[in-house]
Amino acid sequence: MNKFYAAALVAAATTACIGGAQAQTGLLAQVKSRGQLVCGVGPGLAGFGIPDAQGNWTGLDVDLCRAISAAIFNDPSKVKFVPLSSKDRFTALQSGEVDLLSRNTTWTMSRDTSLGLNFAGVNYYDGQGFMVRKKLGVDSALKLAGASVCTQQGTTTELNLADYFRANKMKYEVVAFATSDETIKAYESGRCDAFTTDASGLYAERLKLSTPTDHIVLPEIISKEPLGPVVRHGDDAWLDIVKWTYFAMLNAEELGITKANIDEMLKSENPEIKRLVGTEGKFGEAIGLGNDWAYRIVKHVGNYGESFEKNVGEGSLLKIARGQNALWTKGGLQYAPPIR
Repeated sequence: MNKFYAAALVAAATTACIGGAQAQTGLLAQVKSRGQLVCGVGPGLAGFGIPDAQGNWTGLDVDLCRAISAAIFNDPSKVKFVPLSSKDRFTALQSGEVDLLSRNTTWTMSRDTSLGLNFAGVNYYDGQGFMVRKKLGVDSALKLAGASVCTQQGTTTELNLADYFRANKMKYEVVAFATSDETIKAYESGRCDAFTTDASGLYAERLKLSTPTDHIVLPEIISKEPLGPVVRHGDDAWLDIVKWTYFAMLNAEELGITKANIDEMLKSENPEIKRLVGTEGKFGEAIGLGNDWAYRIVKHVGNYGESFEKNVGEGSLLKIARGQNALWTKGGLQYAPPIR
């Protein structure tokens, strides 16, 4: 036997053993044994993750947690939601307090390479913007020279803010707070002229103001903020489950598979649909789940478009246009690898 071929066989066998051990002892096994997914979410951002008076969580990021629960347990309710501030979110994930983060967290190089974490995708393409009072008479961020700006500590917004004003040779005063609630309250009380965060957050936080219509979001987007779910390094099998749950929701939308028609789609002869709903192939087995894993996701939670529309889209209070978050087939950036 060729020695290089023999070495390759040994390496493949070793990899298979490692993979099998991970499947038995990794986070998926722990989640199944626990009977519950523990998901780190934001402390309360309308449209993305917020509890009602009864403690029921809703939002785009919350739906991803529920979709993972549906894929694993065939039940979207087996999730414990742990609200985390921007300051505490990474420590909570690193320590194992939560199984993943699904809260507006920007994918950056430093976070991806120095914190022992992996980003599993981009479920919302965003960018930082500014909100001001209409009576200020400002219609562009380029007119904010000398302004005081409220922002939250422990986020990417402070550096983006500094970069923007420096690049445009404008002076400004930063007024930073530990939490988003403190920041928006300071802005409403007049502590600063403008409020800055991700544009999606601006629309959500504006709903908290006493008279939302007195405030406008300026047109400038000053940064790239790809937001997505995050897991710890060291468990590729768990990373696969999180990212393919998200990809399944995207692929379902692209294929026209919805909560309403998913059962009818079980009869489809379209090979792409058959692979997604589990009537052909064994793609669920490859990630340690049943072959109906994606069927469960759509049946219980819906496709990406359905989640977007009800939580942040035109069917919600935020009324955010799909824009960059439209499917690639409709001029947007949302694109999922195929199930095959």
